[in-house]
Amino acid sequence: MKAMVLERPAAIETRPLAAREMAEGPLAVGEVRLRVRACGVCRTDLHTVEGEIALPRLPLTPGHQIVGIVDELGPGAPSELLGRRVGVAWMGGVCGRCAWCVSGRENLCPEARFTGLHRDGGYAERAVVRADFTYQLPEGFNDVQAAPLLCAGVIGYRALKLAGALGGGKLGIFGFGASAHVAIQIARHAGCEVFIFTRAARHHTHAYSLGAAWVGSPDDSPPAEIDHAVIFSPAGEQVPLGLRNLARGGTIACAGVTMSDLPGFPYALLYHERAVRSVANATRADAQDLLALAARIPIATSVEVLPLEDANEALQRVKRSDVTGALVLCPR
Repeated sequence: MKAMVLERPAAIETRPLAAREMAEGPLAVGEVRLRVRACGVCRTDLHTVEGEIALPRLPLTPGHQIVGIVDELGPGAPSELLGRRVGVAWMGGVCGRCAWCVSGRENLCPEARFTGLHRDGGYAERAVVRADFTYQLPEGFNDVQAAPLLCAGVIGYRALKLAGALGGGKLGIFGFGASAHVAIQIARHAGCEVFIFTRAARHHTHAYSLGAAWVGSPDDSPPAEIDHAVIFSPAGEQVPLGLRNLARGGTIACAGVTMSDLPGFPYALLYHERAVRSVANATRADAQDLLALAARIPIATSVEVLPLEDANEALQRVKRSDVTGALVLCPR
């Protein structure tokens, strides 16, 4: 099978992903093999390829927003999965025994394994995954529309939940990429008035088209205090900017897997029980809840499709924020 393989991390401008023919081995207990039909492109893939995330193994095939058809079952995998269209997300496996797993916080499992990091991911024609970490996809979403839901959507949903925004109020969103364009739809469905902080003019237009009440730059002041905020951009300097506009008792959720260092800021910005918290991965329950909600709203993902061989170009565009919505790679 063909895959876009990382043999050593490097700046994406050097085109470190190379097309390779990869051998397919036997499946382990509980695994299934997918024929990949679409794989969303995520900023986490960029951090992986450029080595900003510690890599547990090389060579490696990135990609963790996979839509595919199960065409082979390993020992013990449920027979009803054969031939089914499923989704695969960033979380690829947990121990199931630790204090975090047994308390409903498997996203914090110290032995968690991630798709496109510990396991080869979806920048390929085929992918092997754990059967118990696949998701039934809602009807009404074709393959490319469904792909961004599997990370951009799930992380956006968890970030909104941790920020307290699923109960309505005034929400600030910093950055307007793949996750934010899904999160604004969830937030508006929850009754939020949404203020968007982003510099790119194309993102201003996109945000207004999705119902933003106000759009400005990160250092602008919105028309009212915000009750909650989510920071999707990996820019630590936006945390004090968010706190400056956050109401008493409000929470900022930082949704990136990496972020630049937070600058120092006066304690007065944090006082009155304001909170800043990180968003670390997501549970399977988060993914299931988001997929069900996506069908009810229904969420409309803005997607541009590129061939699998254009993975380097796709990640360069993510790095430049030259994307409206999400990019999805599809094997020919």
